[in-house]
Amino acid sequence: MVSLKPSAAPTSYDVRKPSVTTVMPDGDVPNLDGLTADEAALVALGYKQEFKREFSLWTTFCVSFAVLGLLPSIASTLTYGMGYAGAGGMTWGWLVSLSFIQCVALSMAELCSSMPTSGGLYYAAAVLAPPGWGPLAAWITGWSNWIGQVTGAPSVDYALASMILAVASTTHPDYTPKEFHTFLLTALILLLHACISSMPTLWIARLNSFGSTLNMIGILVVVILIPAAANPDRMPKFNSNSFAWTIGNGTDWPDGVAILLSFLAIIWTMSGYDAPFHLSEECSNAAIASPRAIVMTSSVGGIVGWALQLVIAYTVVDISAIMNSKSGQPWVAFAMQILPKNTALAVIALTIICAFSMGQGCMIAASRVTFAYARDDCFPCSFWIKRVNKTTLTPVNAVWFNTSIGILLCLLIFGGSVAIGAIFSVAAIAAYVAFTLPIFIRVFFVGNRFRRGPWHLGKFSTPIGVMACSFVILMVPLLCFPSVKGNDLVLKTMNWTCLVYGGPMFLVMVWWFVSAHKWFKGPTINVEHHMIGREANVVEGIESSGSDSEGRIYSKSKEAAYVEPAPELR
Repeated sequence: MVSLKPSAAPTSYDVRKPSVTTVMPDGDVPNLDGLTADEAALVALGYKQEFKREFSLWTTFCVSFAVLGLLPSIASTLTYGMGYAGAGGMTWGWLVSLSFIQCVALSMAELCSSMPTSGGLYYAAAVLAPPGWGPLAAWITGWSNWIGQVTGAPSVDYALASMILAVASTTHPDYTPKEFHTFLLTALILLLHACISSMPTLWIARLNSFGSTLNMIGILVVVILIPAAANPDRMPKFNSNSFAWTIGNGTDWPDGVAILLSFLAIIWTMSGYDAPFHLSEECSNAAIASPRAIVMTSSVGGIVGWALQLVIAYTVVDISAIMNSKSGQPWVAFAMQILPKNTALAVIALTIICAFSMGQGCMIAASRVTFAYARDDCFPCSFWIKRVNKTTLTPVNAVWFNTSIGILLCLLIFGGSVAIGAIFSVAAIAAYVAFTLPIFIRVFFVGNRFRRGPWHLGKFSTPIGVMACSFVILMVPLLCFPSVKGNDLVLKTMNWTCLVYGGPMFLVMVWWFVSAHKWFKGPTINVEHHMIGREANVVEGIESSGSDSEGRIYSKSKEAAYVEPAPELR
């Protein structure tokens, strides 16, 4: 017999009482009969199970680590780290930034444990916002996160294409890459990633497990190989501590601002750890495995990434020559500067392979985000985007929608290196605005009323959240700064991030006030549920018949009640 009782937030995880923070109004209880713990938690959030749960903690971490792609990420952003603040920006600058980024990751993991759904931060913002503000909070978070996600694969694949063409120009001095060469190669790589991302979940999980393992091996090989083979004819072989830990200001701003601007390289590199949140509907034991994967990615990625930064800082010979190299790709110029030619080409080839895996991970994560938002009718063509392929049981339409947007974004290549470079800043800003908005709401509006999942930060939750929010509030405007000022600031050197990110967000807000506020109500429930009553803040179903060894819930009878339509967000 099902009995119902009001209670405060539970202190332990029980499959019969999913510990989730849900969009469903107080007193509306879903039917959990015959569901596993993961399925019950998702249904309690208001969504039915549509994907196969074939990701484990390890394979989820593999996708996330592949999205992080430390080796190709650092290779792609040397212009900002080394170029803006010299060796110091890569050593102690990385540590300072990483400490705050880890706060963002920990706070995000806590939200993920409470709300393990593909909607991720968008769902969290809707649920946690004050009454009446949920739809707007979800709208801003969702669109900012989508912009960050949809620019991820194009930015990685653009860097990959540039690296391939830089190698071609280095090995064949008579060849000079043209802008349309870069565009066509980037588009081809995006199409390859789209084809792979349309495969069944199990195939994708295995491919990404291989790719992530390759990324791990690749960065370890590079971290060992570069010091061993670098500068064979140079004495001393390594730079002094004073050089490696000193700011080499490459901007027109004071040193303090230069080091903050160099954080773009770190923030962009460390922006893929949200992938487990968006894959939580395909992960088993999601309320614990997904937040653990988030923290594992940010922690392992931060430490290993810093090791590579130290290697670069202690072996680089001439930073100015690298920034102004004919190849136009700093990582290629760095490798050719310090390593024998064949060794340098091997390192670059390994970086290219890892970059391909990283772009694949970005495409997968972005497609899941797009599917989740289309499921709640955020896009004009949501009815098509949210269809799950009946053969592969994956969001194939969402994959190809994102691919089309990505190819259009790559047209910025024809605007020059500064214009296309804005997608790196846009990806960083868009991602961290989306990361932090629900954290900000949880810390400053919800406070102790937040219903924690089985993985949480305890008494450290609020101070960690405050540090995360403070860091992002400081960095968002700084990432829109150009590296030069005064007479040097012209159209070619302008930072176009504020336009490339601010323009779409402005249009989205206009859309909200003109039309969307009338019909967009936040996350849309797609399961049947029972309305029991509204006497207490939380109403929980207690099954007297228990559950089986697999966590599948059974009851002998359930409360007779009517099925209520999907409610609007309070």
